[in-house]
Amino acid sequence: MVSSSHEAMHRIFQDHPELFSRVSEVLGIEFAPPTSVTVLPTDLTEPRPLERRVDTLLRLDSEGFEPLLLAVEAQGKKDPAKPASWAYYASYLLTKYRLQPMLLVVCQDRATAEWAARPVTFGPPQWPLLTLRPLVAGPHNMPVITDPAEARKDLALATLPAITHVTDPDIGAILKAMTTVLRETPQALADPIIELVAQGMGKHPAAELWRKLVAVDLSFYKSPLSQELRAEGRAEDKAESKAEDILFVLERRGIDVPDEARERISTCGDLDLLRHWLDRALTTTSTDDLFTTE
Repeated sequence: MVSSSHEAMHRIFQDHPELFSRVSEVLGIEFAPPTSVTVLPTDLTEPRPLERRVDTLLRLDSEGFEPLLLAVEAQGKKDPAKPASWAYYASYLLTKYRLQPMLLVVCQDRATAEWAARPVTFGPPQWPLLTLRPLVAGPHNMPVITDPAEARKDLALATLPAITHVTDPDIGAILKAMTTVLRETPQALADPIIELVAQGMGKHPAAELWRKLVAVDLSFYKSPLSQELRAEGRAEDKAESKAEDILFVLERRGIDVPDEARERISTCGDLDLLRHWLDRALTTTSTDDLFTTE
């Protein structure tokens, strides 16, 4: 049951809201007297379920230290709403688990990383109530590892910089160092890293470079990415063979093949369409007619 003294200590500010500016003055902090006051509902319960998810949440136990809750967020761009969400996560985790929370933000571009690393204060400037200071890993502070010997020391630690430096001019050397080490790594350990790096490259140009390195340097692996690359390679070989057959038939029949038509046939990767063209090449009178009923 709430005591009368508890009620009095906060109710006085409802009855005399201008009192805050005078109390703050006594405490050595200046707040301007309010020109108007609105009494708001005191119930802070969420009116409806609101889904909030942190990207990764880990409990870290270390000998001689209190357990730590580590929330990891991947941040792709600046978002003014994020600091408030991160502060909510920290408060919620502390309330739910009664363990100290820590926030690590991982970024792939320097501008976002430097933005995320700035301390954010909540509350009036005269007396900030909270300060949010996430730990940030990004291209501004992750090492550029191009030496296989360095990557070999800690493969997991080398993987994160490879992902965060996806736009670095040295990304080719970074990824080559990774495949060099992965060649010596047991497949059970290498496969997840191959896939993680592939995911981390996203739609950046480095993604295609990684796929080529995996296809050449790690061709003996049977990871999902390796199998996908080999399947693509087989399909490309079949398409190339079909295109050569079409051009051979057209040339043997004396059909003129303009450069544009030759390019169109040679670069086509659709096996069904190539089979259709090959069938028509046996009877067509021109390349225009060959392409008429695609």
